Amino acid sequence: MSDIYLDVTNKIVSALSQGVIPWIKPWTTTSSSADCPFPINAISRRPYAGINIPLLWAEARLRGFRQDRWLTFNQARKAGGHVRKGEQSTLAVLYKPMSKEAHDEDGQVVRDEQGNIKMVQFALLRTHCLFNIEQTEDLPAEEQIHDECDDQPAFIDHAPAEQLLVASGARIEHRYGDHAFYQPVRDLIQLPTKGQFEDVGSYYATALHELTHWSGHLSRLNRDGINGGHAFGSAEYAFEELVAEMGAAFLCALTGTQGELRHEEYLASWLKILKEDKRAIFRASGLAREASEYLLALQPDQGTEMIERLTA
Repeated sequence: MSDIYLDVTNKIVSALSQGVIPWIKPWTTTSSSADCPFPINAISRRPYAGINIPLLWAEARLRGFRQDRWLTFNQARKAGGHVRKGEQSTLAVLYKPMSKEAHDEDGQVVRDEQGNIKMVQFALLRTHCLFNIEQTEDLPAEEQIHDECDDQPAFIDHAPAEQLLVASGARIEHRYGDHAFYQPVRDLIQLPTKGQFEDVGSYYATALHELTHWSGHLSRLNRDGINGGHAFGSAEYAFEELVAEMGAAFLCALTGTQGELRHEEYLASWLKILKEDKRAIFRASGLAREASEYLLALQPDQGTEMIERLTA
């Protein structure tokens, strides 16, 4: 029987081993994908969520796909097209939260102090195979690939990312230098000056990475990686960096910011964590999503809409 947690982890480990960061979107937002920053099903138009986001982003980067639309073999056939012979599928996961009544060792229903039946939470996991739209042929015209012109603007409007930073109320200081960090004791984010960054996207990717750390303060989401006093180089420290990387990637995608964080110094630690714990990438993805939802909810206007896009 296939171990889904292990299969997914092996995919992520393989991508990291090849220098590909799976939680970074591998393309700029185009006209066809502007309404949703995440991979979508080419037929239903429903966005993929959770662990499927880094899985599909990594596969697109590794295999050079320019499109962020995916579908199953049967969906392509029912739409009147087909997957080209010899094409290799991509692993995706159906994750469905479930609950059931709790029972004791004698099989009796367990109740709480008020007499209510206690429920046990668990998840139903199933795998299915997807193909990128570029691996198909003869689909209806509206499903065909539309190449974008090469004269894309160098920078995407960064106003939504700036609004997210301002709406958070986080204390952010800019100082000329080489350091970007979040300091829990002072509850402070320090960044180099904006002019020091190579481009707008790099600045906001870094700022949103630190803002994800900020969300973990004990007065907010109270993540152990921020408040546990873990030393630099420890597994717990590296895991929090993994959460912040994924959180920043999700927020960059939602705000239309094309930025890439480069934390090669953590690659070895991340690989070690993932190889030792097949559920680690699921936990990191969940915490990154929780942080993103928290930060988006602080926006008075667009926060609700963005949360819906993140949790769809």
